[in-house]
Amino acid sequence: MTTQPRNRITVPPLPREPGPAAWNALLPQPPAPRVLDEKRTADWVIIGAGFAGLAAAKRLSQLRPEDSIVLLEAIRFADGPAGRNSGFMIDLPHDLTSEDYGGAVESDRAQTRANRAAIDFAQAMAEEAGLSKEAFNRCGKINGAATEKGHSHNLDYSRHLERLGEGFDILDAKAMQDLTGIDYYRSGLFTPGSAMIQPALYIRSLARALESNRLTLYENSPVRGLVRQGTDWVIQTDAGQVTAPKVILGVNGLINNFGFYQGRLMHFFTYGSMTRALSEGEVATLGGAENWHLTPADPMGTTVRRTTGTGGHRIVVRNRFSFDPKMEVPPERFDTINRDHDRSFAVRFPQLAGMEMEYRWGGRICLSPNNVGAFGEVEDGLYSACCQNALGTAKGTLLGMAAAELATGHQSAYLDYLLSEPAPTRVPGGPFKSLGATAVIKWNEFRAGREF
Repeated sequence: MTTQPRNRITVPPLPREPGPAAWNALLPQPPAPRVLDEKRTADWVIIGAGFAGLAAAKRLSQLRPEDSIVLLEAIRFADGPAGRNSGFMIDLPHDLTSEDYGGAVESDRAQTRANRAAIDFAQAMAEEAGLSKEAFNRCGKINGAATEKGHSHNLDYSRHLERLGEGFDILDAKAMQDLTGIDYYRSGLFTPGSAMIQPALYIRSLARALESNRLTLYENSPVRGLVRQGTDWVIQTDAGQVTAPKVILGVNGLINNFGFYQGRLMHFFTYGSMTRALSEGEVATLGGAENWHLTPADPMGTTVRRTTGTGGHRIVVRNRFSFDPKMEVPPERFDTINRDHDRSFAVRFPQLAGMEMEYRWGGRICLSPNNVGAFGEVEDGLYSACCQNALGTAKGTLLGMAAAELATGHQSAYLDYLLSEPAPTRVPGGPFKSLGATAVIKWNEFRAGREF
């Protein structure tokens, strides 16, 4: 992505994360972090311990079992965007900018194959690490329609799935009520291939399982700069440094902070709220299944999850998007978003009137205008596995796997798929692009109507 080799990269401080990482807050307090506080060498450095970084670490350890690998995480595992994810690891096309998530048949088939390769890899990691179904469960998910328009979207999408040769089930209003305990949804479209994860439990468990005498993970070790020295990169943190010939960047939108893909990535936040633990009486009043996972028929609608496990019975709602080129959220925005979440919850769950939200948060997402990753070798020995296009669980895993293969000269069908994609195109618009993006988001949220 650069015309002149860059031998020195200065990395600015991390942007602030809005609110707590709720999924992480449910888990027991982790052990004290291992911080990089010395000078050391390694064969590989991976920056970022989210979905991309952990997948890259695992794939490297498979391809180069004798090599030493250092993984650097700027904060605690799962406190960043990975732990703020809604936990849908989706196999089928899921383009947030489309009317019904789908696109052209052949490109959607290629996307699906790549997504499934990533989910297969995640499942293998989960099984090898002995993760519970709470952490990783390939149980499928539902597209829920609250309106006739949403139902029509689901029917259109089902016809697209038929053209793709994919299986699905259409759920009527009664089936949706039996599942969810509420009469809000007109219909549902169930697809079986997605995995559902508890994002923080997944990330923390895999990080613990990956560590070995060859693979060392550090937390609270933000990268401040990289310097090229001969054939090596020297990575500087607050208290130490590590020197290695090859580096993989699994930092999603923060790749811009490393100086790459400038003007080609768009930075957004999406927002979630999680209830306190439901009482036994509230669980009985609500009825329905104890675990269900629903994305909205309209891409700008409300995602809902009902979960059990660590932390008890909980309900999560996620909606609202904001365009934030500086990757930080103004504090005053939360009040409005919290009210929107409360309204979205109240109209769906009237039998739980007055339910308190224990956690509210925002999470960074990164999109490219043409819906492709920021992937490839950006400098000699420096590889980007970034820009997950709001599908961090599957796309991040895919990018991390593929970056490890690209860096080691390994070949695979999904690596060929990523290399065949064009580079991210330039973000359109001039000085008013922020106002324009905000207006489009608000209009589309308004159009979502009852799906919101």
